[in-house]
Amino acid sequence: MINHANQTEDDLLSCYSPSVVGYRYFAVLCGCAVTIIGTVGNLMTILAFAIDPHLRTRFNVLIVNLALADLLYCTIVQPISVDSYLHLRWRSGQLWCKIFTLLQFLFNCVSIITLCLIAGGRYLIVAKRAVFDRVFSDLGLSLLIISAWTLGLVSLGPLWPGYMFEPNECMCSINWKMYHPYPTILLFFYFFVGLGCVGTFYFLIYRHIRITSQALLLYRFSRRSSRKKPASSAKDTNDSGVESNMAKACSCEMSSHGELAPTIDKINCEKFSQSTHSSATAESTTKPEIVITSSSRTPAPINAASSSHCTASGDDKEMKHVTCMCLAVFLGFVFCFVPFLLINIADKHNLAPQVLYMICRNLTWLNSCINPVLYAVMNRQFRQAYHVLLTRAVAPFTCLWNLKRQFC
Repeated sequence: MINHANQTEDDLLSCYSPSVVGYRYFAVLCGCAVTIIGTVGNLMTILAFAIDPHLRTRFNVLIVNLALADLLYCTIVQPISVDSYLHLRWRSGQLWCKIFTLLQFLFNCVSIITLCLIAGGRYLIVAKRAVFDRVFSDLGLSLLIISAWTLGLVSLGPLWPGYMFEPNECMCSINWKMYHPYPTILLFFYFFVGLGCVGTFYFLIYRHIRITSQALLLYRFSRRSSRKKPASSAKDTNDSGVESNMAKACSCEMSSHGELAPTIDKINCEKFSQSTHSSATAESTTKPEIVITSSSRTPAPINAASSSHCTASGDDKEMKHVTCMCLAVFLGFVFCFVPFLLINIADKHNLAPQVLYMICRNLTWLNSCINPVLYAVMNRQFRQAYHVLLTRAVAPFTCLWNLKRQFC
């Protein structure tokens, strides 16, 4: 009877099939690559935030939270998934199977919620900066991050009895039939609604920047037309100052959305431009993000050439950058998760080949690997911080190599 019970448990925790014997080696290689790249990339993102004072902004805290969720996924969940694919069976017992399933879906849900917060925060920076300062204050940001982890844990907790090994996916997952339709509704809310929110916010960002760019072009055209009319030297000097100030304000607003976190100079530019309008209200400031570099409220006159150059760099180039970035974020998220969701929702009778289930599951692994690329590497300040980290890491080996050459 004991042998029969062990045999039954082995059968329940096995996903062996002749159709996936060859594919498992490719999946293992992909899993190892995701583990290494995801761990290094997300760890460098967190360290860059810790060592670079310019990166310690409220907005970048969201990026660090996203990197933390992906780092935990790569270090805890991913190696166990690779082991399961390598041996085509689950070797860690039923209890760890449930814990593993809870952790992997928790990290994914927190990642999705954080992506929505990042997209919403970027939109508020673009369109409603005062609202961003109120919602994403130090206290508000802490509550948002705690709420993201709490919401994920509370929503996934009731599914605990339904966490078990799924032979089709060759890893522990949710039994879709046990709590139907709750798992379907839950995952639909997280993934499809989450994707919709991210896509909607980035579309609003794109539309706002496009409207700003068109307004800037009309303003430049009107200014060129006004220059043809005779005017006194004093008026020219005043107009030049207003023109440069407005041009810098518009180009600054556009360029602040090309990066994930606005830099100090860009925020100063925005704050400075707002001080020239009588209807602008005073915004709250924080030390890491906003530094007032001038005690005078009157801008120095800037000639038309520098103003034109400033606006030119913020029109087409910045528009293309923001468009490509938003498209990459949205398509990357869709590419990683939608195939896995569709096959689990559509294939109710398990008629699809097992290798197709495994491929869709492997695509979800990439999300924890590409997030550092899409949200950090595209940021110039993070790239510089990465360079500093790599230089410090290589420095001891460089010293040893130089000492070896001297003695030899």
